Amino acid sequence: MQFQINDQVIHPVHGVARIAGIRNEEFFGGKPRLYYQVVANNTTVWIPVDAQQAIGLRGLTAKRDLPRYRRLFKVPPTPLNNDHGKRHLELSNRLKQRSFQAVCLVLRDLTARSMNKPLTGADTALLQKVREDFEQEWAAASGKSIDAARAEVETMLQHARKP
Repeated sequence: MQFQINDQVIHPVHGVARIAGIRNEEFFGGKPRLYYQVVANNTTVWIPVDAQQAIGLRGLTAKRDLPRYRRLFKVPPTPLNNDHGKRHLELSNRLKQRSFQAVCLVLRDLTARSMNKPLTGADTALLQKVREDFEQEWAAASGKSIDAARAEVETMLQHARKP
């Protein structure tokens, strides 16, 4: 996918961001390459255009797709492995897909688990990060404030908490 200046994107570390520029740059004495100038929360990163997929840069979820993600919270959660190491590996592999759907399903499934069994420290940290990322993208995609998005996400998670 080729992004344009001012497109909203998701950076795997910085979350919701914007393409501020596209230009040839030479970093660290290497050959010039075409880069996206990505700005998120007053941080600028340069992403090689030809490496965007490997890095995990993707477009913001479209507003028209949000109803499909709402429905995922109404589907019974997938049970997670009881072995914390295997569970962490399984969840990490899901998130490596770098899709909004993967984030949605991890959020749903970890939230459901938290209602039935205590989470490990790693599970709790992952759930917090995934939820924060999900809420930020939901707000940007829906055009709502972060507070309104949080409230909507909380309502959706009520379905995941039901046995």
